[in-house]
Amino acid sequence: MTITAPRALPHRTRLRGLLTYLAIAYLGMWVAMSPLLIKGFRRTDGRASPGDLENLCISAAMMAPAVAAIVVVRWVEGGGGVRDVLALRFPKPWSHAVRWLLTAVLVPAGLSVVTLAIGTAAGVYPFAGASWSGTTAWAGTALVQMLLALPLFFGEELGWQGYLLPRLAYGKGRTRPLTAYLGTGSAFALWHLPTLLMGGQYPGQPWYVAVPAMLVSCGLALPVFTWLRLASGSVIPAVVGHAFVSTASMSMVKEFAEPDAPLKPLQMSLAGWPGWIAMAALVVFLARTGRLALPDARPAQD
Repeated sequence: MTITAPRALPHRTRLRGLLTYLAIAYLGMWVAMSPLLIKGFRRTDGRASPGDLENLCISAAMMAPAVAAIVVVRWVEGGGGVRDVLALRFPKPWSHAVRWLLTAVLVPAGLSVVTLAIGTAAGVYPFAGASWSGTTAWAGTALVQMLLALPLFFGEELGWQGYLLPRLAYGKGRTRPLTAYLGTGSAFALWHLPTLLMGGQYPGQPWYVAVPAMLVSCGLALPVFTWLRLASGSVIPAVVGHAFVSTASMSMVKEFAEPDAPLKPLQMSLAGWPGWIAMAALVVFLARTGRLALPDARPAQD
């Protein structure tokens, strides 16, 4: 596993960096979503596609964590190359890169299939059947959509995996994996609060349902992305995995459902309880086999 503990920094500098990062990332999200909040936008239909304004606001919001990470690394912490510090490097050698980029697609795809299977077995997912030609056509379209959206997910994962998780994982010479996973997962989930208030991830659900659901979803998805980051030594597979979950996995729910059936992410997707079961099983396996363990911290001087 390859992850580098941040270089030794005075406690005040580390704390100032964390607070600055969170302030910029969260403020950026709220500012980007403010036109929709002012407009009173509310998503109530799981099949509805976002309009131009929604896409613009979402795109701007997704860049906020990366901007926050770059600002902190360059001007608050200082002294480190942004690409090295945030693990923005292509996995090497090429065979290693191909392996982990494929894994970043195939694992979320497998989780999505298991999720739909659980939902179908439980009677909450209206599975309409699948044909080879239809599935192949959907896969090609989904891949193109994922690749087009990929730059936006660098905006998120450079912040969560590149900056925040390592900063929470290491401090005062200690390794703090529980703090890293729970802290990053919670920050990742609550960052979505403006979209949750508008029904973004859970159409039609009140905030007191959507917020806890997002905490569970992000808490389970984060270790999967972190495993991709740890094993590959690069943030890029985590970016690819996140992009698949937020694009292809969601379109899979629509593609294989009955055409007129309402779509309810809380019951049908990786962000709902069938997906929680699938992701939890994988996370338990990764944890029990040591794949989520973080390397020991280097000595730090406070």
